Amino acid sequence: MTDIVVVDYGMGNLRSVAKALAHVAPQRGVVVSADPKVIAAAGRVVLPGQSAMPDCMKCLDASGLREAVVAAARTRPFLGICLGLQMLFETSEEGPTTCLGILRGRVVRFREARMHTTEGTRLKVPHMGWSPVRQVKPHPLWTGIPDLSRFYFAHSYHPEPEDPVQTAGTTEYPLPFTCAVAEANIFATQFHPEKSQRAGLALLANFAVWNV
Repeated sequence: MTDIVVVDYGMGNLRSVAKALAHVAPQRGVVVSADPKVIAAAGRVVLPGQSAMPDCMKCLDASGLREAVVAAARTRPFLGICLGLQMLFETSEEGPTTCLGILRGRVVRFREARMHTTEGTRLKVPHMGWSPVRQVKPHPLWTGIPDLSRFYFAHSYHPEPEDPVQTAGTTEYPLPFTCAVAEANIFATQFHPEKSQRAGLALLANFAVWNV
């Protein structure tokens, strides 16, 4: 059985994610696969994503992997990254698009009217760069990562979970928003752990040994 599968549905930063996982967990078998049988047999599944939500959902459906992804998200350790987090919710304003509906809630765009600091400085959308993440509840994937560690972001949309208990981490741009969610066997991040140096690699290493 493959230990960790990075889902290849034609979108996302697949090779970088797989390379980072192989680096932190050399004892684990890490593969990139578009085969639903390989995904179904994997011990852990990673769903990356980048680009636009309508394109991601179209590619996922065209790949024939929707059922395999949904099944994995309900049955084993599952990590969503960037759009791989957003896809887990019901709807996204980008498009708009109907998503997988595994988690209750929606994905919204940063509001231009709110994109300024208290000093009046305008902030750009997309949110790109390093931001500190506040760990709002304990989780095995936070193990060994100091609170307010900085992670790398590149996005214009962010999740609004219907159940605030699902929020595992927040950051501010300029207002607080959910940037990590945790629900049973699912952990997902708006930031890119594979691009987040020490803190991101620690999170991926924790995922590689996480037993739900």
